[in-house]
Amino acid sequence: MAEPLKNILSRPLLESVAAEVKAVYPAFPTQDFIKNVFSSIWEGLELKQRIRHISHSLRNNLPTEYAEALAVLVKTTQNKIDREGEQLNFWYSFLPDFVETYGVDHPDESLPALETITRLSSAEFAIRPFLLRYPERLHAQMLTWSRHPSPMVRRLSSEGFRPRLPWGMGVPALKRDPAPILPVLENLRADPAETVRRSVANNLNDIAKDHPELVLGIARRWYGHSPETDWVVRHACRGLLKKGHPDALAQFGFEQGITGVSVDSLQLTGPVAIGSALDFSFVVKNDNPDTVTLRIEYGIDYLTGTGKVSSKVFKIKEIAMLAGASDSIARRQRFTNFTTRKHYPGQHRLRILINGVALTEQTFMVV
Repeated sequence: MAEPLKNILSRPLLESVAAEVKAVYPAFPTQDFIKNVFSSIWEGLELKQRIRHISHSLRNNLPTEYAEALAVLVKTTQNKIDREGEQLNFWYSFLPDFVETYGVDHPDESLPALETITRLSSAEFAIRPFLLRYPERLHAQMLTWSRHPSPMVRRLSSEGFRPRLPWGMGVPALKRDPAPILPVLENLRADPAETVRRSVANNLNDIAKDHPELVLGIARRWYGHSPETDWVVRHACRGLLKKGHPDALAQFGFEQGITGVSVDSLQLTGPVAIGSALDFSFVVKNDNPDTVTLRIEYGIDYLTGTGKVSSKVFKIKEIAMLAGASDSIARRQRFTNFTTRKHYPGQHRLRILINGVALTEQTFMVV
């Protein structure tokens, strides 16, 4: 079994952090801090609770004034960056969390601090309450950060600005109107850093859930300028492609409702026990006299705990299939329970989709 992520916040890590803080702030009570962190409640805390608990422990052992306490952590962060370079890791996530927890009433100090801290531990979650409290100021700040020399800060300007940031605090105004985000994404669409471009694509994919035509317009305007931007556009449209949106499919050359293409010999195992896997195979054939461009996917209609259906589409491949050619495909879909998906017994449905259209389907039982 994989090591729980919460265990990266270990005693050796926190002892190292305490030593680095003490080098900046000699009055820092290292032993008291470690005792506060690893108190009797520590073992029962989950990941986010541990992060917040460390933030509280830092606050209890740093100067009383927020600005002074923050200055210690910023200097500690800068020292580590100077020694080891910028990083994109989760180990020091309590640093942006400290600002999120204690700094929303102090934007003049907190925003410059996050500009530094995000270069060590990404601050996209910490910036969300500032977006809610100071929208106009933060819109301007994000635009400024999108031109920052550090790729980590540029990434924050997009990732922290996402309308639907997973596990992040919601910003309903950005779902309703993503217009403030668009100048930031324009600045970053051809960014030299892959992590920044990926964030731009994820941001646009978020926007597409509420404003598909807006994103498709951006896709048409951006596509064809460089391989890097083409990747951003395609990744940004992945949600629309999985939904079979005809304009999104057409953008990438996938004709919807294409004739002369068939899916045959669909075979699948069953019933499927929760914790095991569904094995299935099928054959795609092109009976057209010309090559056709195909996006091959499968969809599963999952039964939920309330008896309703939740559909999910999985991409298999995109292929230019020659005239008269066929392709035999086999896949395995696991039915293991995770925190993000729980499986329930009952009738499920497997669909094979070609360019967004289901050409064949079959039911199976989960037990």
